[in-house]
Amino acid sequence: MSRAFESLTVGRWQLPQRFVMAPLTRNRAGAGHAPTTLNAEYYAQRAGAGLIVTEGTAPSQVGQGYLDVPGLYTDEQVAGWRLVADAVHARDGVVVAQLMHAGRIAHADNKDGVETVSASAVQAPGEMVTADGNKPHDVPRAPSTDEVAGLVADFVTAARNAVAAGLDGVEVHAANGYLLHQFLDPTINLRDDVYGGTPENRARFVVEVVTAVAEAIGADRVGLRLSPGHQFNGVGEELGSTDLTATYRAVVDGVAPLGLAYLSLLASPLEPLETLVRDLRERFDGIVLINDGFGDVTSLGSVEELLETGLADAVVVGRPFLANPDLDERWRQGAELNEPDQATFYGGGAEGYTDYPTLEAS
Repeated sequence: MSRAFESLTVGRWQLPQRFVMAPLTRNRAGAGHAPTTLNAEYYAQRAGAGLIVTEGTAPSQVGQGYLDVPGLYTDEQVAGWRLVADAVHARDGVVVAQLMHAGRIAHADNKDGVETVSASAVQAPGEMVTADGNKPHDVPRAPSTDEVAGLVADFVTAARNAVAAGLDGVEVHAANGYLLHQFLDPTINLRDDVYGGTPENRARFVVEVVTAVAEAIGADRVGLRLSPGHQFNGVGEELGSTDLTATYRAVVDGVAPLGLAYLSLLASPLEPLETLVRDLRERFDGIVLINDGFGDVTSLGSVEELLETGLADAVVVGRPFLANPDLDERWRQGAELNEPDQATFYGGGAEGYTDYPTLEAS
C-alpha cells in the first residue's frame, strides 16, 4: 500500500492518511468576520482530508489583516465556526483553526480603523488590498514589554473560543511573515528588551504563546507552524545563517517539552533547508508535518517522496484541495484532477469555492 494512505495518530486524532489540508486564505468570511453556511459547506466538502487546517483566522481585531478573513474573538464568529465544526464532523473529518495575527501585514481600513502592531515599528514592503484599492501597509506600533502579555492572552482567548465552537484544536501560525514570525526575524525585530536581540529572546514570544495556548486547551489539541528562512511578506531571514539555526532551535527546544500535537514546517525549496529540518525534527521528538509546495504544486508523487526522506510523518497539501474536494479519493483511484481557477481564489461566492465537482458528480 502507498505510504501516503497509511493511518497516523496526531495528537488526539486518528487520521486516515498521511497528507492533510493546508491553511488556504479564501477571503469569504461573512459580516463581522464570521464564517457562514457557505464556509461550512466548503470545509465539509473537504473532510476527507482527515485533518483540515483552516484559513488564517485572526485572534483579535488588531490581528486582522486581509479583507474578509475570519476571526475568533466575538460571539458571532464562534457561532460561525460552530457551523463549520458541525459540518466537518458530520463527515468524520478533523478541523483545527489556524490562529494568524497578521501583525504589520495589515491596513486599518480592513479592521474598522484599529491600530497595527509588530515587533518593531518597521513598515512592511508592498501594499494591502482594501475595499478602496491597494494601499501601503500601515506603519506598525511596537508594543511595550508589558503589553506583550496582552498579545499572548489574545491567542489564548481565540484558542478557547475555537474549542467552544467545537473545533478540534488550533494551529499557532508563526510563519509566512506574520506577527509571530516578525518577532523571530532580526531584520524586523529591532527590540532591545527581553523579546529582542539574541535568537533566544526573539524566540521568547512564540514560545510564550504556544505554551499558554497548550496550557489553556491541552497540548494535544495544538500545532505550531514555522517557515524558517521563508522570505515572504518582507522577511529577511538568511538561509544557512547561524542566526537562523539558533533562532529556530530556540523555538523548538522551547516548545518540545509541551507534547504538542504536531510541528508543521514550511520548507520551500526543501534542499537548502533539509539539514535544519532534520535537526528540528529530532529536537521536537514528535509528529512533524512538512510542506514544500509553496512554489510548486504538491502531487501524490511528491507526497510519497517527502515521506520517504524521513523528514516528516505527514505532508501538508494546498492547491490540489482547492479544486478537488475529494482529493483523497481521486489520489486513491489515480483519477484525473480538476484544475483550479486562479481568478476565484480570493473573494467572491460559491463559484470556484464550493462548485468544483466530485468524482461521483462527474
